[in-house]
Amino acid sequence: MKQLSSSLFCLLLPLLVIAQDFTSADTLRFVDAMQFRMINYAFEKTLDTRIPRWLEDSVRPELRDRARCTTGKAFRFRTNSRAVAVRYTLLTNMHMMHMADTGIKGTCLYIWDDDTDSWQFVNCNRPNANKNDSIQRKVLVDRLDGKMHEYMLYLPLYDGVKTCDLGVEKSAIIEQPQLNSPQQGKKLVFYGTSILQGGCASHPGMVATSIIQRDLNIECVNIGISGEGKMDYCMARAMATIPDVAAFILDPIPNCTKDMCDTLTYEFVNILRRARPDVPIIMVEGQMYSYAKYSGFYGKYLPQKNYEFHKNYLKLRADNPKNLYYVDCKGLYGPNNDGTVDGIHLTDLGFWYYAQKLEPYLKAILEGKKVPYQKEVNKPYKPVGEPVTY
Repeated sequence: MKQLSSSLFCLLLPLLVIAQDFTSADTLRFVDAMQFRMINYAFEKTLDTRIPRWLEDSVRPELRDRARCTTGKAFRFRTNSRAVAVRYTLLTNMHMMHMADTGIKGTCLYIWDDDTDSWQFVNCNRPNANKNDSIQRKVLVDRLDGKMHEYMLYLPLYDGVKTCDLGVEKSAIIEQPQLNSPQQGKKLVFYGTSILQGGCASHPGMVATSIIQRDLNIECVNIGISGEGKMDYCMARAMATIPDVAAFILDPIPNCTKDMCDTLTYEFVNILRRARPDVPIIMVEGQMYSYAKYSGFYGKYLPQKNYEFHKNYLKLRADNPKNLYYVDCKGLYGPNNDGTVDGIHLTDLGFWYYAQKLEPYLKAILEGKKVPYQKEVNKPYKPVGEPVTY
């Protein structure tokens, strides 16, 4: 038996050696990611907020704190290193029951693949579960061919990052990207709620704004703020200062009551229109939660929120039909409501459907073509059922 065990170990040894991770984060050279191109940010090139600093003292503490999540932001770089790693320090090292830690506080790496002429997902780190250790380290890929490759590293969706370093071999070159992807210049700016922010994607690259960024080759700014997409007028004024905006996409209804949809929508949109009259605005209708059809309350209340939102859209169009568009909620989750975790927040599948729903509108705007599907949404809606209050 001893001889058999020894023989078996000798047979397994080559497999164990092959499986061994030859490169650890401790053997690499780390450089500050802030040296490289940051994409998908709106105001300042910073890790610690997605709203302008001058606004932080003027908003609700919840809005200010939740805007510190790095959702959507990413770094672009190129290197010939045979291993690529990340090291970063989390702001809160938080955890939620309905969302994977890889999405909440993970980082994920994409590589430009010349064979497919597209960005391809490589890996996401599994965040350290130790609440007392907020420093995350991970070799995301190793045994590369030593040639120069272009990379994109997405930052966490539901946590903030204090510092972020990129790890490469000590003798490797790491430098600014040469591939202009996403294209520098115009940006799409998205405003909304926890759904838009990324709840509950499995990793940061699967939030809808990042999918759209890769598909349309344009930077996508994510100002989805969990629980705080309440159409604060100061947020519209701040967004109006963002330079080089190709379009504003507004998706606030899930965080708004019926009365808020009625009383806030018109002025919120008009703040943007007055400041940036030539920038298209897309108003996105609120989703019908998967259980709404079967709920005596939500089956009436959610359509009424959309009715108030759409009523204001028609009023805005009557004032000036130029550069104002509307996206209805049909198929926003997908055909069978399979795209959510909890009936509200999206899975990767749900985010893919969401991106597919919006991309025809966005592509038309970027190409200067007629925006599709507007004939029906420009007609008045009918209130659904008896009025209900929340």
